[in-house]
Amino acid sequence: MSKCRQSILVAALILFTSCLGISATKKPKTLEIGAKAPDFNLPGVDGKYYKLASFNKADFLVVIFTCNHCPTAQAYEERMKKIAANYKNKGVAVVAISPNDPKAVRLDELGYSDLSDSLEEMKIRAKDKKFNFPYLYDGDLQKVSRAYGPVTTPHVFIFDKERKLQYVGRIDDSEKPKRVKSRDTRNAIEALLSGKEVPVKKTRTFGCSIKWSNKRDSVKKAFEKWAKEPVNVKMIDADGIRKLVKNDSKKLRLFNVWATWCGPCVVEFDELVSINRMYRGRDFEMITLSADSPARKDNVLSFLKKKQASCNNYLFNSENKYELMGAVDTISPGGIPYTILVKPGGKVIYRRLGLIDPLELKKVIVEYLGRTYQ
Repeated sequence: MSKCRQSILVAALILFTSCLGISATKKPKTLEIGAKAPDFNLPGVDGKYYKLASFNKADFLVVIFTCNHCPTAQAYEERMKKIAANYKNKGVAVVAISPNDPKAVRLDELGYSDLSDSLEEMKIRAKDKKFNFPYLYDGDLQKVSRAYGPVTTPHVFIFDKERKLQYVGRIDDSEKPKRVKSRDTRNAIEALLSGKEVPVKKTRTFGCSIKWSNKRDSVKKAFEKWAKEPVNVKMIDADGIRKLVKNDSKKLRLFNVWATWCGPCVVEFDELVSINRMYRGRDFEMITLSADSPARKDNVLSFLKKKQASCNNYLFNSENKYELMGAVDTISPGGIPYTILVKPGGKVIYRRLGLIDPLELKKVIVEYLGRTYQ
């Protein structure tokens, strides 16, 4: 069979499996104990590139596959820092690698984070958390991650002086520090430093699945599904607004006062829709309040549909904008866009006049809701 014909058949097979919803990409196999560490050349959050040889001075190398958005990974960040600090002067190097393709992460998978997994967002996370180890990005090609074969984030690989794998698995047996009984990664490091055999060489991991590139289709389908959600707008008076802001619900409420004629309102609206999709699966809801004239209800609804704002949308039923702003927030200086976060019971924990800072707002939301599973 000619090479040309072989290529045509391969292409046809890929297309066929794709149409059936079958991934042509095999699930990566996790490195076996004793295997040599695959080489890499990856960018870090510090602007440098790191290779396996970059850690030649270390007797032992701890490679941890982790990421920004996973709540389990976040729960282990402080312990990762302590491991790096405790063993830095004992010949042990720690390096973290994010295996996730950021284009394969759905918005509704970010409910426990203010950041996704792009390199730029990794830089923010590393700075916020003061990481004391290199944090590398493998999200574009994922060749390194496929060579190592992590199953979840986090997933630890420990190599000896010859860079042969001596331990693979979890950091410890509980994401809640006070419940930890078996410090598996530390036990493995201590054994290697003592010249002993690692007592338990392989453990099961727990955390978020790796976001391989073949999951991009899931992201596409999510957007297609969200685009079909119904969008409505209801009329509301000042008393109705005050009742909503009083917040007798169990949810954190995000209020945004906007108008179709307000340039900044229009600019920031897409970010607000994304924020709603991120957190609405938790105890969170977004409420928009239009300051347009009641006569422009059709225009308001048309805008909301265009933006796919399938949240709770209201249009103030009066031309009195001062009454509107006073009902939203008694200390409002006036002006829109105006955004507040109100926790159950009515206490405002965030106010913003003008364009929101999306990251700032998401940080307040996720810190209130919590970064770990309850």
